[in-house]
Amino acid sequence: MGKQTFGAELQVLSPGIGYGILAGIGAVFTVIMIFSSKLQNKYSSYSTKSSEEFNTASRSVKPGLIVAGIVSSWTWSATLLTSSTFAYLFGISGPMWYAALGSSQVLLFSMLSLMVKRDLPGAHTFPEIVLARHGPIAHGIYLFMGWATNLFVGATLVLGGADVVAGLTGVNIYGACFIIPLAVAVYVIQGGLRSTFIADYIHTVILFVAIFTFAFTLYTTDDFVGSPGKFYDLLTEAAKATPLAGNAGGSWLTFRSHDGLIFAGLIFMGSFSTVWLDQAYWQRAIASRPETSVKAYLLGGLAWYGIPYGFATAMGLGCVALTSSPNFPTYPNPLNAAQVGGGFSAPATAIALMGKNGAVLMLLLLFMAITSATSAELIAVSSLWTFDVYKLYINPSASSSKLVVQSHCAIIAYSLILAAFCCGLSASGIDITWILTQGGVIIGGAGIPLGMILLWPSRMSTVGAIGAPLIAMPLGIMTWLVTTHFRSGAISVATSGDLTNALAGSATTCGVGAVSALILSLLFPYKYSSNDPAHLARVQKIRGVAIVQGQEVVVQGSTVTHPDDKEKVAGDVQESAIPETPPQPVAATGNDTVDFLLTNHIEPLNWELYIKARRLAITACAVFFVVAMVVFPFSFYGTAFIFTKAAFTGWIVISLIWVFFSAFACIIWPLAESWPEMKEMTRMLFRDMRRRKE
Repeated sequence: MGKQTFGAELQVLSPGIGYGILAGIGAVFTVIMIFSSKLQNKYSSYSTKSSEEFNTASRSVKPGLIVAGIVSSWTWSATLLTSSTFAYLFGISGPMWYAALGSSQVLLFSMLSLMVKRDLPGAHTFPEIVLARHGPIAHGIYLFMGWATNLFVGATLVLGGADVVAGLTGVNIYGACFIIPLAVAVYVIQGGLRSTFIADYIHTVILFVAIFTFAFTLYTTDDFVGSPGKFYDLLTEAAKATPLAGNAGGSWLTFRSHDGLIFAGLIFMGSFSTVWLDQAYWQRAIASRPETSVKAYLLGGLAWYGIPYGFATAMGLGCVALTSSPNFPTYPNPLNAAQVGGGFSAPATAIALMGKNGAVLMLLLLFMAITSATSAELIAVSSLWTFDVYKLYINPSASSSKLVVQSHCAIIAYSLILAAFCCGLSASGIDITWILTQGGVIIGGAGIPLGMILLWPSRMSTVGAIGAPLIAMPLGIMTWLVTTHFRSGAISVATSGDLTNALAGSATTCGVGAVSALILSLLFPYKYSSNDPAHLARVQKIRGVAIVQGQEVVVQGSTVTHPDDKEKVAGDVQESAIPETPPQPVAATGNDTVDFLLTNHIEPLNWELYIKARRLAITACAVFFVVAMVVFPFSFYGTAFIFTKAAFTGWIVISLIWVFFSAFACIIWPLAESWPEMKEMTRMLFRDMRRRKE
């Protein structure tokens, strides 16, 4: 199948505007990164010339900026395009399923982030964690899976954006595939991870401004829609004219959608890999402070929920309502299959609402999402290369400056590889929807086992860690292709992208990965044990003998207060295991000698805050899963309820309230918590400027 063509009717802008947006915005952000990096290097204690700062932001980023970074990095082009596509294809359940299932993985990651800060504070990447616990073979497998995940995630970003930019402006799609990642790479190199947080913040501000502009235009001022009531009437008329197959009553206003439920299963299973195997999320957990990482991930997940929920409700369902408008770009015809698969439901709505201005705003919005998420992927891949290959195997004694150079080289190399990969996908007729729904089939077998390595360390064996992904991947791909052959008669891009075929493969890969890890760990409990300092340095644990003196423990000449900063364990200890309650003071007269294991946190872990954070993470995840993923959607699904006009109006109001909450969390909170530092840096800048004038 050759490269897709999307029709001249969608090309409402000139190629010059397309190239200007692609290259111009990248140049603007490069200047911003250069300026912010100079300010940071001069007026703060953090230097972008340090490898630790470039790759981990010195593990000191505040929670508000972490929230903005999580929302920004998880707002892919698919968040805007594919969520709208599934609203267009499946109705009102599409945005909710996309939002709930995507958020669930970010919330679950809050528990993983806390385990990293507790047990492995010296790690830079998740393969380093695997290396410390299960050795070089497991490390190589999960490193490969991490890179594969970054490639798939990067492809959803770049190819999805390139398709829309090419469709709206007529730019060469292969040129767009190269310009997008390279433009992002240029500004990422200037500042590293901390500067990408700053770019994330700016991107997020523009993102919310665009979302509010589209939503309020559709719901209040548009001549064709203009109100939630008229919106409801148009969706009802569309269901009468062309009933939506698989939905109760043929309506777009019901959760009873057969294909929508299949889509939900695909997103749920695929997200275990696209989140848990994506170093970009680990990067943010590592960069955050120990006790605030959980709150940041919980709030980030809830804030992100509002984006696909609010945006896709307006732009995906809006595409259905506006199809009968003379301003719709393909009027009087609906979008064709290639346009729908390419993610053009939201851009078509933007054009129908605001004409060329809508197309420009849509491209700006899309480019903000792409560059923000791609910058996170670039830093992630560079960290995997720098710490898991170069420093580990090539140059263990490399200086910080050499590591930064390696990070720069990896960013450029990955940009070129990603661009070439996207060009190949485009030439094969593969679009963003296909990539998103097939990710779990190929890489899903390692996602849950990686989570078990963190959350089940005492029982997860090295055999389970190694064997699970190696068994799951071939079985999942085989199931996918066999199902496609028997159900569809032939294997092609179109048939392999069928939701049911993809669900069979994804369920096999993810399920076999989880079950294999469990069974192999129980049958073969062997656990790798390393004495290599290069491995153990990631865990930052020190073994020795402690002299207990009342409430204090003397360790090789240094004193650690009991019980906040140490864990006392009698006997031969293999790994740290912090209980729900701190250990009791030692009941002994005089001095007792005990065997112990001390966790030397780069950022000291406050025991009480850790316990509160863990309880918060478990409670929040449990409540979210029960309410948002079981009770609420399946109550509507089981009753086959079709929204009334009043219920639909309430649904829209709630979506806008949620977007306002998201905007507050991502825009106001980071600004408020960083205001003292910003004020001080500005004061020093103006002081230096006055001195130069004198």
